[in-house]
Amino acid sequence: MNLNHLFDLSLRGRSGKEALEWQGRDYTFGEIDQRSDRMAQALRQRGLAKGERLAVYLANCIEYVDLYLACLKLGVIFVPVNILYRERELAHILSDAQPKLLISAAELPQLLAEAARMPAEGPEAYVDGDDAAAIIYTSGTTGVAKGAVLTHNNFAANAVNLVTAWQLCENDRLLLALPLFHVHGLGNGLHCWLMAGFRMRLLERFEATKAQDEFLSFCPTVFFGVPTMYVRLMNCDAEIGSSVRLFVCGSAPLPAQLLQDFREKFGTTILERYGMTETLMNISNPYVGERRAGSVGLPLPGISVKVVEGEILVKGPNIFARYWGREDATAAAFVDGWFRTGDLGSIAADGYVTLAGRKSDLIISSGFNIYPREIEEFLLEQPEVAEVAVTSQPDAAKGEVPIAFVVRNGDCDIADLERRCRISLASFKVPKSFVLVETLPRNALGKVQKHLLPKSST
Repeated sequence: MNLNHLFDLSLRGRSGKEALEWQGRDYTFGEIDQRSDRMAQALRQRGLAKGERLAVYLANCIEYVDLYLACLKLGVIFVPVNILYRERELAHILSDAQPKLLISAAELPQLLAEAARMPAEGPEAYVDGDDAAAIIYTSGTTGVAKGAVLTHNNFAANAVNLVTAWQLCENDRLLLALPLFHVHGLGNGLHCWLMAGFRMRLLERFEATKAQDEFLSFCPTVFFGVPTMYVRLMNCDAEIGSSVRLFVCGSAPLPAQLLQDFREKFGTTILERYGMTETLMNISNPYVGERRAGSVGLPLPGISVKVVEGEILVKGPNIFARYWGREDATAAAFVDGWFRTGDLGSIAADGYVTLAGRKSDLIISSGFNIYPREIEEFLLEQPEVAEVAVTSQPDAAKGEVPIAFVVRNGDCDIADLERRCRISLASFKVPKSFVLVETLPRNALGKVQKHLLPKSST
């Protein structure tokens, strides 16, 4: 089976059911199916065939869904591009993936006009589960972005796991504000929606000023978000959580303090999980059972996890096939069939996995290993700290020392903050300096881009 067979459970099996709400209009699963059939016919007329690539450079919209499903039906490999990328970043992806066609906001109207003239008939194309469904590019924080080739089977394994583990069903209502160019929005949001057959309201983007109205008007039962979204939701009335049975967080570490504050205000514990572009979802706190603060939970069904020299390695049907055109990078990413995540962590005796940060973020000071996340968690417990990122600074005597970039919450006495660090942390973990900043650099998913922070505190 491929993804088309699994999505037909809703597109055909629930054809008359309301499926998608977009900009105030409702669409049934049958209408979504027909729209994507017409789009597939239009793309075929443009000359796209199985194995060729289609790049899409769009913000969230219903046409994004049309294009993605059309590619799956044709066997065309979908290449989503971060809408925040500019010419240099876009040029790299186009040069690397070599798509036959790029669809942006400028090209979309003509393609839509062509699709409108096409019959709503599904194209005939044989697609195997091991065929590539998408090439999704990594954020490229440690070099040029690499394209992770994700197969139909990779995506299917991920969706089956999440629908089962999180008890998603056709009675749910998902409010989706995550960008569809990322695996969080695409592989979790879109795929679970089509497999489970629930109703979804798609937003172009998350807007903090409109979040409360979106929750109260739609009454979602499920919400997928990233930590920065949950920080913003803390400013909303508690009633926005009254309809929600499941808040899920990922794409960046969820501070334990935020989990606690959110639980106290909304009466529900956020379910944190762990995934990557190359692997989709690996680990999740249980839906029924302990959602442990600071932990990403237990390996999902069929996925194996181990820690080797502090690094988390994973293996399972969710792991990507390869990096597009990068045999060297693919070989370096695996050891004896295990994917090297580059994330540091530990596994408790009862199987719960805790992350300690990226291997590349590890600070070695006077021979001592310093995990920035540990310092960040402590600082976030302090009332005058709204956000923080800890990184390293070269030091002639110690090699490296930690420094903290702090977004303050009101007045912030740096000397007093340092004093509390010295009381609660080992001396070598105390930041050498504290730098007050207005904001932290983040990518579209809210993950802090530490490589964009100044290398010196001066």
